[in-house]
Amino acid sequence: MENILGLIRLRIKKGTNLIPRDSRTSDPYVVTLKTGVVKDNLHPEWNEELTLYIQDKNVHTPILLKVCDKDTFTVDDKMGEAEIDIKPYLQCVKMGLNDLPDGHVVKMIQPDRTNCLTEESSCVWRNGKVVQEMSLRLRNVKSGEVLIEIEWMDVTDSKGLSEVEI
Repeated sequence: MENILGLIRLRIKKGTNLIPRDSRTSDPYVVTLKTGVVKDNLHPEWNEELTLYIQDKNVHTPILLKVCDKDTFTVDDKMGEAEIDIKPYLQCVKMGLNDLPDGHVVKMIQPDRTNCLTEESSCVWRNGKVVQEMSLRLRNVKSGEVLIEIEWMDVTDSKGLSEVEI
């Protein structure tokens, strides 16, 4: 646990405009850790939470999401991928904010060539924590987006973000 800074709770909410990999549809799931498969759907709603350890060595590394089509008799098809740049979010968490009104916007992140954002994303104070919801455009495919939310969770006896350069 000495290299663990904390956890990122990744809420994989839904996908939209995914490309069909079967005849007219797909059976999509997200890989970082793995979500469940949503059968025959190009606009799946996963509403699943995945938890990732964040260590010193990967605090500057984007989280890679891959969307795949589950196939029974062949290798699963790729449906696109996106990177989650966690640095702007971690900078907000590192501020150590307290007692803000629910819904207070801490920081706005604009879409650009270095991220997969489809639109402006906000780091928002909600229920005593900073959360960031973002819509990510899938790369290496004609269309597809994934809506996610990230939230920091402290781990008892970990270093936390206080000593880390972000």
